[in-house]
Amino acid sequence: MKKLGISLVTACILALSGCAMNNQPSMTPMQIQSLQTREYDTTKDIAFASVMSVFQDIGYIVKTADKDTGLITAEGAAQSDAAMKFWLGVTKVSQTSATAYVETIGKSTKVRLNFVTSAQKSSAYGQSDREDTPILDAKIYQNAFERIENAIFVRSSN
Repeated sequence: MKKLGISLVTACILALSGCAMNNQPSMTPMQIQSLQTREYDTTKDIAFASVMSVFQDIGYIVKTADKDTGLITAEGAAQSDAAMKFWLGVTKVSQTSATAYVETIGKSTKVRLNFVTSAQKSSAYGQSDREDTPILDAKIYQNAFERIENAIFVRSSN
């Protein structure tokens, strides 16, 4: 009977731990860097302005931008779950943020983007929790880089 109890507890733990697994694809740091980075044959000034305009075009609010360091930070609009707040007294807010790093390497300019989704929960009892999840969807980065490439083309043809 004792063995049956131990086996049952072990099975429950394994089943629950399987539910908590992260569905994010496991990628090496080099794979992530490759996903998030593109090089362009243009100046840093043109690439920086292009990234700024693309962030704004896709709905981000630019929070900071420093051309000297090449760093841009931006945030998307926050979304709140009103039903959860009304029925459970729990506030759940999600928001996507983005960073870009623009640097000159030799005669080309490298742009690295990073998108992260943040989910923050707060209860009526003062408890809060925040979970940040890196976005590693290749389609999202491809879309952003295509827009940046188009913006660079427009700025370079003038």
